[in-house]
Amino acid sequence: MSLLDVEDLRVTFPVGGGPDVPAVDGVDLQVEAGEIHGLVGESGSGKSVTARSIMRLLDGAEVRADRFDYRGEDLYAKSETEMRQVRGDEIGMVFQDSLSALNPVMTVGEQIAEVVRHHGDLDESAGLLSELRRKYVTGTSASAPSWRRAVDLLETVGIPDPEAVATAYPHQLSGGQRQRVMIASALGGDPSLIVADEPTTALDVTVEAGILDELRRLCDDLDVAILLITHDLGVVAETCDSVTVMYSGSVMERGETEDLFENPAHPYTKGLLRSIPEGAPVDGELTTIPGSAPEPTERPEGCPFRDRCPAAFDACADPLPEHAVDEGHVARCHLYTEGEGPHDVAWGASAGGDGEADDAAGRPTPTEVTDG
Repeated sequence: MSLLDVEDLRVTFPVGGGPDVPAVDGVDLQVEAGEIHGLVGESGSGKSVTARSIMRLLDGAEVRADRFDYRGEDLYAKSETEMRQVRGDEIGMVFQDSLSALNPVMTVGEQIAEVVRHHGDLDESAGLLSELRRKYVTGTSASAPSWRRAVDLLETVGIPDPEAVATAYPHQLSGGQRQRVMIASALGGDPSLIVADEPTTALDVTVEAGILDELRRLCDDLDVAILLITHDLGVVAETCDSVTVMYSGSVMERGETEDLFENPAHPYTKGLLRSIPEGAPVDGELTTIPGSAPEPTERPEGCPFRDRCPAAFDACADPLPEHAVDEGHVARCHLYTEGEGPHDVAWGASAGGDGEADDAAGRPTPTEVTDG
């Protein structure tokens, strides 16, 4: 049984006076204990909405799923009081903008200590009056178990001189330090799963590498599962054990990272890989995916990628099928039929199935055979 098991997730935002916005449409997502699972796709593909649905942080949205289990328990059957315990105790979250997520008038040590008191197993009062007294009058004593734990967590995430950093305010720290503080805070309740929403956005490449290395180490050393939300396939290749590729609110492909990178089975995945230097053809020319993702209210019927796909044909207007490429590797594409798949269709063909020749089923005849 997966640590997190989501089936057919659909998230819609009601809009007064206009059409409802279908942000996520039929997403399946499984995260295993102790792994880093990447959720990747272009901006607007529904990654962050999917992540926030796990934490039940989508006020006003209509969320439906055939299954939404964490450790075998339905998260959407829990009361809000029960979910407040799940957030922090069982599932931690690292937000994209650490400067906005952290309280500017509290030291970072105080903020981590508060999480530890509420979600850790400490014999230390976490009542409202006690918290207000700490926040506005006394602060947390340096000898208190929660403060010592906060300092330990800062050291765990690789911050030098954690005792001094614990007394600093968020604006006094660099972006990389703040992201490490966010990770330390997420670890405050000893969760089994951390949802990291674009945790390295706006960081330079050196700092990004350090944060990603830290996430990998935490996963290996503490057996914490991480759902890593990103638009960067390079980050996925270096960090993740498995990956789910999203486009316009839907899952296009999922599988083990190494298998998916070596054997991409969906034209969208293939196009993404060819648009980064590591996946470029041997001639060194990067391939771009023409056009842009549709607005959520203007998605075409069937495959949402078909208007941009160089291999689209008549059947792409039908609901997406799911095909097993290999054990644990699944693609949702009409082209993936027995003996013929997206591997055989080059990205040089024009979109909409207007290639050099079409077969009787309306499928474009490949103009080039490529494995790239």
